[in-house]
Amino acid sequence: MIDWKSIEAADCAVPADRPMDDLVRELSRALADPDPLVRDGAPHTVLATWIARGVIGRSRRLELGDEMAARFTDPRVEARTFAPLVLDMLVTAGDFKAGWVDAFERWYPAERDLRGHDETLGWLHAVAHGADLLAGFGRHPEVAPVRMLDLAASRLTAPTDHVYDQLEDDRLARAIARVLTRADLSERDAVGWLDPIADRFGAERISVPVPAHISNCLRTLRLLYILADRGVRPTSELPAQPLHHRDAFKSAVATVLDRIVRR
Repeated sequence: MIDWKSIEAADCAVPADRPMDDLVRELSRALADPDPLVRDGAPHTVLATWIARGVIGRSRRLELGDEMAARFTDPRVEARTFAPLVLDMLVTAGDFKAGWVDAFERWYPAERDLRGHDETLGWLHAVAHGADLLAGFGRHPEVAPVRMLDLAASRLTAPTDHVYDQLEDDRLARAIARVLTRADLSERDAVGWLDPIADRFGAERISVPVPAHISNCLRTLRLLYILADRGVRPTSELPAQPLHHRDAFKSAVATVLDRIVRR
């Protein structure tokens, strides 16, 4: 077993006595481990650092991305929900394959286990981790922004009995807002992805208590309105960026919210 905690403590210095392929293979396995202390501990930090520093060769990084894309169909929820975190690391570092987008697009709205945290498995966070990757793909020049906006709508309208309880609505709203900062986004595309949400929930009579899927959607759209008004920060250190077609989007999302809550 590799002592990842010691490697983390040594500023993530690469061990000289192990081939990089072996190290990456072990890290890949660790990022799907059912033990949250393994999956979300030192291996996560080490992998993120090595990817950011470019110490893993490009061909091996692309192989790692393929492994993560295949993991979206893994029967274990912890394996599925940590795959987008690794893919987001890779995309942020400049790696990209169209097949990764296809795999993510199939998984994200179809995932049914939306628990943020489990007492045994630790953090799962399918919606939040997926949102991070949605923002990464949505900002990538090889991905049409409307594709990720439509995917967000599919996630928001997917049936669920789980109410977001670990700030998943915030993470998803911020991801959508980041996509909406793209300058090549047309006004029609900036607002058009809201249409299926309005059609789906605007025609549905809201019962009491409010169904989980409607509550999740309303809270996400409300934060999106605030971000459209104030801008979205890519990171806490950077200034807020304005959303493209800000006024048109604010008007559209306000109309959708009004249509849903008036039912």
